[in-house]
Amino acid sequence: MNPGMKRKDMLSDEVIELVAARFRCLGEPMRLKLLRALESGEKSVGQLVDSLGATQANVSRHLKVMVDAGLLARRPSGTSAYYSVSDPAVFRICEVVCDSLADSLAEQAARMGLKVQRAR
Repeated sequence: MNPGMKRKDMLSDEVIELVAARFRCLGEPMRLKLLRALESGEKSVGQLVDSLGATQANVSRHLKVMVDAGLLARRPSGTSAYYSVSDPAVFRICEVVCDSLADSLAEQAARMGLKVQRAR
């Protein structure tokens, strides 16, 4: 890599499309809830349905999208399927976005004269 070039400068149009697809995948609230549920480890579809209070069809549809995007891994076991996070970098992405949002909200509250304590 040229010392003056940054990684982002070397991205081809095809790679940019893949990056955009990953962000689109994360742009759905149910998928973020699934990531949060899977942060503690592998879970079956039934466990995810129970913990999220969603329908099996809805959870399965979102899980498939996330597996196809490379965010999750699927492990069949008998009549069940278990899912886990295959790309832990996704949690760093979420953390950066959440921290940025918290900073923005704190700044907005400060402009309004409100004191806000950030949770960590």
